Amino acid sequence: MLIPVSLCNPATSDEWYGTGQISVIIFYCEIVILSIVKWDREEQGGVEKSSLKRSKSKIVKRNRTKKNSKDKNRKEQIMNVNPITRLDYPDPDVIRVGDTYYMVSTTMHFMPGCEILQSFDLMHWEHVTYVYETLDHTDSQQLRNGQNIYGQGMWAASLRYHEDRFYVCFVANDTHKTYLYTSEKVSGPWKKQLIEGFYHDCSLLFDEDGRNYIVYGNDEIWITELNENLTAPKKDGLHRLLISDHRNPKLGYEGSHIYKIDGYYYIFLIHSMRDRWMRTEACFYSDSLEGEFTGADVLCDDRGYCGQGVAQGGIVDTPDGKWYAVLFQDFGAVGRIPVLIPVTWTDHFPVFGQNGHVPEEIEVCSTRPDYTYQPLVGSDDFHNGLLPRWQFNHDPDPLYYCLDPLQGTYTITTREVCTELTQAVNTITQRMSYPSCAAEVTVDASELKEGDIAGLCALQGCYAAVGITKRQGKYEVLMLDKREDGILNVTDGIVVGSHQIDFRLEADFCNMKDEARCYYRVNKGDWLPIGTVHKLYFKLDHFTGCRFGLFCYAAEETGGSACFREFLYHDVDETTIINCCCKEKGNAYE
Repeated sequence: MLIPVSLCNPATSDEWYGTGQISVIIFYCEIVILSIVKWDREEQGGVEKSSLKRSKSKIVKRNRTKKNSKDKNRKEQIMNVNPITRLDYPDPDVIRVGDTYYMVSTTMHFMPGCEILQSFDLMHWEHVTYVYETLDHTDSQQLRNGQNIYGQGMWAASLRYHEDRFYVCFVANDTHKTYLYTSEKVSGPWKKQLIEGFYHDCSLLFDEDGRNYIVYGNDEIWITELNENLTAPKKDGLHRLLISDHRNPKLGYEGSHIYKIDGYYYIFLIHSMRDRWMRTEACFYSDSLEGEFTGADVLCDDRGYCGQGVAQGGIVDTPDGKWYAVLFQDFGAVGRIPVLIPVTWTDHFPVFGQNGHVPEEIEVCSTRPDYTYQPLVGSDDFHNGLLPRWQFNHDPDPLYYCLDPLQGTYTITTREVCTELTQAVNTITQRMSYPSCAAEVTVDASELKEGDIAGLCALQGCYAAVGITKRQGKYEVLMLDKREDGILNVTDGIVVGSHQIDFRLEADFCNMKDEARCYYRVNKGDWLPIGTVHKLYFKLDHFTGCRFGLFCYAAEETGGSACFREFLYHDVDETTIINCCCKEKGNAYE
């Protein structure tokens, strides 16, 4: 029996970011093959990635460069760049300020929220800031009294830079409010205010004559003029219907992005083909906000990936006058991932890609070619505080978690008795990576109370988790398997002789396979599989990509705690998954 366990001999966190070689021992059942494999460490992911060539993938061909003879400080590259983050960053909006590109994305129920990334080439991205730590501290945002905001929270922000100030505008679907945050610096501090009304998938426009507008809607796309302070609609200001996709049986126009370019107003939108589910990008334009907007679909392409269209996002120009769009594409349970598309113009109308398709090779230019990006996901030894790659699932409660940089630990204390994992407060998460990834963590369960469960999960509505519990004074390892039909299956507990356990969770998203596998080990021994192969889903209940999560919750009484240390993140190419000889235990994989 072959048990897939990726990267069984991981690098330590100190070794994790850098360049070098590691020896990987590949076990086949009762056959040991020693193979020395050279590893690249991608600047973007900050984690190991095999240099072995892939026969089908378009991800790793990122090595052809062309020098720009006109500017020795720049490098132009022609490469397969998509998808550009391989992580769940949906509904992107993108701008450029000077030589720096900024991108904002939907963060839903995760806190801190409204993450902004930066780039100098539109291909590599790193974290800059979160616009807010928490939003309104409602009971549902704090996971109190059985409430939550899964699938709600902040959606589809508009990012703008106007008169030396940054603006971020979005709605929260749990509070039904429209928020506007402003700052002189992208790093903050950000000032919060509300705009009277609710503007779905909104986009801000600061016109050259000093008037301000917001464009928004679903099926019907509206424009409303705002007052000077951006707090409410302007009295007797412009308010009109611009475009309608009424009665589209799949998805009508939404995801507005408005721009004024060379005297014309452009509105970019997402909708679906009417005869089938297919995300499609459309554009309408006019020479006046009071005139007729005309347009058409500008992109209907799945890049050859599972019939999933590329649409919704912003456009941006480069310092030398080129244009690009950053849209997203569905990749199944891992989430919605940004895709970079070149844009040209013909008779004042945008042309996306080449011949109606996203090209495989895209020329990109870096304004800072020697810049080193910080990873968006990765390992953490907790010695440097809680790194920005982590987000809490809902509002954190500082009374019930403790971060100890000296010991390198993150400890969760249970606050409420929970019926299941998704109501556990202070769960910390990281995005999972396409096409496959794995994570490991060490859990000290010595302070658990009877019935508590702590461990490592694949967080979504249909979650998978491997954890440790305490029953009748004994420690048991188990797997939690939340099915699509809502039924929670829990494996029979496996008694272990230690309160300190290592857990491992692997996820395979290639071609929307969307499967997770769980493992555990005692005293740094062999990895042992537990439970069944778990099917992951992207569903509207959470409306986000699957994430790794560290959790602890009480099933019987509160006050118990679990201590986490040595979190290891593996960004795994499907061609480098290592088959290890693991002992068959319980309901092991076949």
